[in-house]
Amino acid sequence: MITALSWIPKGSLKAVPDAAEPPSKEEIKELIESGAFVGSVDGSNEDGEDIEEEEEEEDGDQISEVDRAKAVAEAFGKSSNSKSSSMEVDEVAAAMKELDMDNYDEEDDGIELFSSGLGDLYYPSNELDPYLKDAADDDDDDEEDIDDTTIKPTDSVIICARNEDEVSHLEVYVYEESSNGSPNMYVHHHIVIPEFPLCTAWIDCPLKGGDKGNFVAIGSKDSPTIEIWDLDVRDEVLPCVQLGGIEEMKIIKKKKSKKEKIRKPIYKEGSHTDSVLGLAWNKEFRNILASASADRKVKVWDVATGQCKITMEHHTKEVQAVAWNHYAPEVLLSGSFDQTVVLKDGRQPSHSGFKWSVMSDVESLAWNPHNEHSFVVSLEDGTVKGFDIRVAQSGSDSDLKPSFTIQAHDQDKGVSSISYNTSAPNLLATGSMDKTVKLWDLSNNEPSCITSHKPKAGAVFSISFSADNPFLLAIGGSKGELHVWDTLLDANVARKYGKNQS
Repeated sequence: MITALSWIPKGSLKAVPDAAEPPSKEEIKELIESGAFVGSVDGSNEDGEDIEEEEEEEDGDQISEVDRAKAVAEAFGKSSNSKSSSMEVDEVAAAMKELDMDNYDEEDDGIELFSSGLGDLYYPSNELDPYLKDAADDDDDDEEDIDDTTIKPTDSVIICARNEDEVSHLEVYVYEESSNGSPNMYVHHHIVIPEFPLCTAWIDCPLKGGDKGNFVAIGSKDSPTIEIWDLDVRDEVLPCVQLGGIEEMKIIKKKKSKKEKIRKPIYKEGSHTDSVLGLAWNKEFRNILASASADRKVKVWDVATGQCKITMEHHTKEVQAVAWNHYAPEVLLSGSFDQTVVLKDGRQPSHSGFKWSVMSDVESLAWNPHNEHSFVVSLEDGTVKGFDIRVAQSGSDSDLKPSFTIQAHDQDKGVSSISYNTSAPNLLATGSMDKTVKLWDLSNNEPSCITSHKPKAGAVFSISFSADNPFLLAIGGSKGELHVWDTLLDANVARKYGKNQS
């Protein structure tokens, strides 16, 4: 399934991404000691509830070196307990035996010196020499391969967080437009990530120097850590930055049992303590990232220093989504399963802010890119509601009615994702667990459905309009295939918004 996706602005990705350096021994040791391979945070609650350890350990305060080594091996797909790994070892051993490398120097090459073998052949010209011809063909093929892997400034790029067969990875798709109307889309490269991904946010903060960077932050289901990966590096095995996470796993013996133990995570300072459900990058203050978590907290991070700067605890249940205002970049919205949306000013985080009761669990939030005062929220009951912050009441749930409410999708299917079109005012896309995507005209707070589309993506988890090609809508869902819908191919959309393209 595709759980989250984001467009990358054209020209942001390196034409040819760098090859990753293998992790150093120090980095691997640091990962082991951090408890990154020990297990998920779901195994224990905040109070460190019971987790049974089947193996006895001589040292009650530390995990055995053998267990750690096994965990690392499994994380890199080399588990000593793996049947497939054992088979691979046997195959390698058989191949080495066949090569008989111990007697390599004693072997007869098969063609003696000064023989009349193939090496004696003479060709009047290079064109007639098949070896030179084959070499030239290989050079041509290499040039074609390089051209195929080169990302052009005109290419659109989409990043998808994906899980398949219990393996999670980040896929970097290239979407090539064509003059004949048949676009080409393919996976350029991918990054294997350790946990099930739930949300992503693209970041251009120059974490490695220069004027701009090209990174993606990922929040995960079974980890409190926010990982930031460099999209300009292929085959990377470690994130370049980790925000929060587990400092160590402490093993505590039960008083009444010698075998059973409690495994309690010790978190890094400022870390979330549960799954990270939502992320939002601040485009004005480019080093700032907001996060929403199942631990009921909203945090604001400085990705350049890796430090949590602000922690807010204004929700009573899991926080599902966060969004920065496009016009007032210090203003942050958060939506929760406590069925409220809260507006806070990052300059005054202790202020109670403004709160709206929405009568259902929040799924997604979006500020109107064409109006600094309005936002929309999508809900678990299939509705989408619009609000104007100018009529909010400070410090309490607002009883004021929303600007509009639409039953956008089936009542028993949540509206999992929404996206505003950055080019056409009042054009909103909604994606739902009912497997449909719809486009809405929100003009004058009187919403009307323009068109409905069933992309065969399964239950829709994430949608996003492109900023560079505003009428391209990326769609990801339970079937795990990325779909890009050219909405202008729909007659109703073309009739209403085709002029925006001219």
